[in-house]
Amino acid sequence: MSVHHLLAADVVTLGPGRAAATAAAVAGAAAVVAGGMALARSAGRRAGDGRGGAVAAVVVGLVAAVVGGLVVITADGGLGTGNGLGGGVVAVVVGLVGAVLGGLAVRRRSTGRGRSAVPSPPAPGGPGGTRRPPRRG
Repeated sequence: MSVHHLLAADVVTLGPGRAAATAAAVAGAAAVVAGGMALARSAGRRAGDGRGGAVAAVVVGLVAAVVGGLVVITADGGLGTGNGLGGGVVAVVVGLVGAVLGGLAVRRRSTGRGRSAVPSPPAPGGPGGTRRPPRRG
């Protein structure tokens, strides 16, 4: 008996479960990249705002996690049966990582941390500032 007959699913067979899991995992990976780049932009390491990429990472990451979860829930067999269970699990994890990275970038932009790599000058009368004496006369 050959190894090919022992496998539950052929390696090159792309059923609906595998296709959905693969698409969700690729979308999750795109969310991780977009979220990482948005986080770098919000920290001032890259040019640009980063807000659009951050929101896209959150949305795409959550969609990838939901689709991967649906694949996991509807998979008939275990790992190696060709139903996309392994890809669904990967899609859930990678999608959630992308959503978290995007959420961190959105939060950083909304709190104002990381807006500028150059600190603003001190206010007059503050630490390091000069204060004029009041006028008399």
